Amino acid sequence: MKKMIYGVDLGWASQLESMGYRWLNESGKETDILEASKELGANAVRLRIFVNPPREAFWQKQEDETCMLGFCDAAHVVEMAERIKKSGMKLMVGFHYSDHFADPEHQDIPEEWLDDSDPQLEKRIHEHTKEVMRLLAEHDAAPDWVQVGNEINNGILWPRGSLKEAPGQLVRFLNAGYDAVKEVCPDSQVITHLASVLNDDLCVPFLENFFAEKGKTDILGFSYYPYWEKFESDKDVLSAKLKEYTRKYHKPVMIAEVGGLDHDEEGTYKIVSDCIGAMRDQDGQEECGIFYWEPEVTAAILPDAYPLGAAKLAGEKTLRYTKALQVYRDC
Repeated sequence: MKKMIYGVDLGWASQLESMGYRWLNESGKETDILEASKELGANAVRLRIFVNPPREAFWQKQEDETCMLGFCDAAHVVEMAERIKKSGMKLMVGFHYSDHFADPEHQDIPEEWLDDSDPQLEKRIHEHTKEVMRLLAEHDAAPDWVQVGNEINNGILWPRGSLKEAPGQLVRFLNAGYDAVKEVCPDSQVITHLASVLNDDLCVPFLENFFAEKGKTDILGFSYYPYWEKFESDKDVLSAKLKEYTRKYHKPVMIAEVGGLDHDEEGTYKIVSDCIGAMRDQDGQEECGIFYWEPEVTAAILPDAYPLGAAKLAGEKTLRYTKALQVYRDC
């Protein structure tokens, strides 16, 4: 029987708590967000770390789009990580190497790093990663998994670490992060995280270059979002693709992000169930992981109305998980 990691990304939770939000358990009683997650079967939490995020923890992504970032500076991440470890849950930390969200369309160099040379940027990545890892370790919150970069199909620190413009430098940047993790917490497993797991055009060029340039990683992590990419979730298709990556690149795999519409509880339940089934199908993996991004919210409370949470309002500034997350306990 495989050991299943049922994860929840709670990067917004501490900021929401500061705004007065609270969560209810299945009985309708107020409870800590970690306890509410554990009640439904979650056993791990994912957090993200930005370099120098804005103090107000909001990002003007576009002229008409404001994103809530969560409290994702080092001090707040360490504080939340301590809570997670004390609750008995496992921990993943994802380094974005930006002052705000990094994804396939945004990999912005932190403002403080803008004038650095490539060797200086490698040093920045190493020092930033090592310092956060050191803080976590000192607070008995060493991560079980660490993402070096977030959805990095097209590279990081654009244009200096662009896959298209600087493929060799990109891997040197990533290896600087890997080495820093291992220097502080050698038992932490490093994840290389890509978006669009089923899209060969978006994943294979990165992976071919990464391994040709001697990229270092322990696990290949992927995002799976049928809603954004407009396809029907299919467990067998996902399972076959994950097996293909493992056979080709000789690394275990993980679903580092998944989500479905917050108001479509049944549909989202199926998407997550498909991921769990696909992970259980993987050969030779004793431990299989899946992380929901981010289940503690609903679109109604976010400035950009992000629709793929797994919670609903149960009163003023009061939230409770939908049926979708019960799939962790049911499976």
